[in-house]
Amino acid sequence: MPLPTPAANRTAVVTGASSGIGREIARRLAQRGHGVTLVARREDRLRELADALTTVHDGLRVEVVVADLTDEAARRGIPVAVADRGLEPAVLVNAAGLSTVGPVHRNDPEAELTMLRTNVEALAHLTSLFLPGMVERRQGGVLNVASTAAFQPLPGQAGYAASKAFVVSYSRAVREEVRGHGVVVTVLCPGPVRTEFAETAGFDPAEADSALPSFMWVEASEVARAAVDGLEHGRAHVIPGAANRITAYAAPLVPPTLLTKVLARQHPGLNEP
Repeated sequence: MPLPTPAANRTAVVTGASSGIGREIARRLAQRGHGVTLVARREDRLRELADALTTVHDGLRVEVVVADLTDEAARRGIPVAVADRGLEPAVLVNAAGLSTVGPVHRNDPEAELTMLRTNVEALAHLTSLFLPGMVERRQGGVLNVASTAAFQPLPGQAGYAASKAFVVSYSRAVREEVRGHGVVVTVLCPGPVRTEFAETAGFDPAEADSALPSFMWVEASEVARAAVDGLEHGRAHVIPGAANRITAYAAPLVPPTLLTKVLARQHPGLNEP
């Protein structure tokens, strides 16, 4: 089922739009003519992107909604803000996400909870808020951003990998639930991408680069292109980059105890302080 045709009263709601993959997906949707509603905490970043999009794409409607996705009331306010502006949410992109790095026993418990609230709770909550209207209108699209980390346990980013495994499982199940209702659900599983994500998580940039071979890295703009193409074509999942697709499909074939030992030895976040 193709996405709804761009229209003046329709919008694509993109969380995590202030940086990285979320920002690039918003750009890509705008290039396709879709009005966008940019959601994140950093208003200055959102305004900057909104100005850039309206300058390049004349007549495009770009809205900004500032919200902390770890706050339930703030999340409930997002569809209200969209409706108050006379817009129909035709697309929802759950791109907001973050990671902690290091063994759980040394990590900040509050940081762990913030990650799970963003990666899991916010994604499921926003999907449940926006999906009923799409089903009622019998058109719409949901793009959930997971990761290739979803396909195996990941020592050094235990909570992150587990949260992305939830996103994959949840997206696949919801996709089946709305089959026949004119709504498509696609899950995006990128591998390593050069954005602010790694540095914000606590990776040393040099260590992050050396931990994975260069051919596995994909540019954020390419990830966004593959994601929007996949959503428009109604694909169940999108894994940008041939090397990342191979590793994602191969990971479940390796005995878990062996796999986790190998990953633990390679992960820069587990270097002893």
